[in-house]
Amino acid sequence: MSADLLAKTAELIDVASVSYNEGAIAGLIEERLRAVSGLTVDRVGDNVVARTDLGRPQRVLIGGHSDTVPPNDNAEARIEGDVVWGLGAADMKSALAVMLELAAAVAEPTVDVTWLFYAREEVRVADSGLRELFDVRPDLLATDVALLGEPTGGAVEAGCQGSMRAVVTLAGARAHTARPWMGVNAIHRLGSVLRLAEAYEPRTPVIDGCQFRESLQAVAVEGGVAGNVVPDRAQVTLGYRYAPDRSPAEAEDILREMLAPVLGDDDGFEVTEHAPAAPPGLGHPVLQRLIADNDLEIKSKLGWTDVAFFASRGIPAANFGPGESTLAHTAEERVDRAALEAYHRVLEALLTTR
Repeated sequence: MSADLLAKTAELIDVASVSYNEGAIAGLIEERLRAVSGLTVDRVGDNVVARTDLGRPQRVLIGGHSDTVPPNDNAEARIEGDVVWGLGAADMKSALAVMLELAAAVAEPTVDVTWLFYAREEVRVADSGLRELFDVRPDLLATDVALLGEPTGGAVEAGCQGSMRAVVTLAGARAHTARPWMGVNAIHRLGSVLRLAEAYEPRTPVIDGCQFRESLQAVAVEGGVAGNVVPDRAQVTLGYRYAPDRSPAEAEDILREMLAPVLGDDDGFEVTEHAPAAPPGLGHPVLQRLIADNDLEIKSKLGWTDVAFFASRGIPAANFGPGESTLAHTAEERVDRAALEAYHRVLEALLTTR
C-alpha cells in the first residue's frame, strides 16, 4: 500500500469542518475527485458525489459525512508513532481518507461505485446534507446497497435504532413561596416523570441475529419563574432509543402509555424529533460477501445512523468504518494505522474481486 493513510487522515483533520461550515473540506474533496478520470462528479451545496458508469450489474454506494462536532482542544491533527489523533479522526475522517484513496486508485472496479461525501450529519436530521440530496438530486443516490463509514472498529454494525425526543410539559399553579399550599409546584411534579425514566427496564430484542438494547433517558430540564414564585410550568426532554422491530408510531404510543399515569389533562407531550430505525438488512449478496470474505464481526448498531435513510427507501445498508465509536466526540479521538490499513484492504477487495 503506497499511501500513508495516517498522513492522509491528518490532512483531512486539519481542514476544519464543524457542522454548517463544511465548505472548505467539500472543496478539497471535490478537487481530488475531479482529478480522477472515469468519475462523474457533482456538488450540491457542500455535498459531493462521484460515480463510475461502467455498466456493471451492481452498484455500491460507499460514503460518509464530512462534518465534525466542535473541537475539544483537538482541532489539529498529530501523529504519534502509528496513531493519528484529532477531531474527526474516528468519526469519520479516517474513513473518508480511505475512500478518497480508493476512488483514485481503483480505476476499473468490478461493481459500479458511488462515492458520497455529505454535510451536516452531526446536527438535527432536518438539516442533513443527505436529506438535502434525497430531496434535490435523488438520482445521485440510486444504488443497490450502501456502506457508511461510521466508526465501528472494523466490524459491520447492522441496522440502527430509532431515535425519538419528546418534550413533556407539567402544569402547575403559581403562588408565593411563603404560601406554597396555594399553588402547585410544576417542578416538583417532574419527579414522577423522572422516576419513570430512571426505572425503565431496557428491552433487548434479537433481530436477524443482532441484539439491540433500548434506552430511555432524561436529557434536558427547564423550569422556574423567580426565587419567590412557585413555578406553574416545567419541562423535561426525554430521549428514547428503540429497536428496529418497532415502527415510529408504535414507539410513540409506547412512550405515551408509559407516561399516561403521571400526566393530567393540562400537561403536554410533544415529539420534537423522530428518526426511524433501520432493520439489519444483511441479506444482500454484496454485504454477505464483504462479511464472509473477510470474516468480519457483526454487531447491532445501538445508536442512530443514516443507514435508516437508505433502509426507508428499500436500499440495504450497513455501517462499516475503521474508527472506534467509543472515541467519537471525545478529546481522545484517534485511529491507528492497523485499523486504517485493514479497512482499506477490505474495501479494495470488495471493489476488485469478481
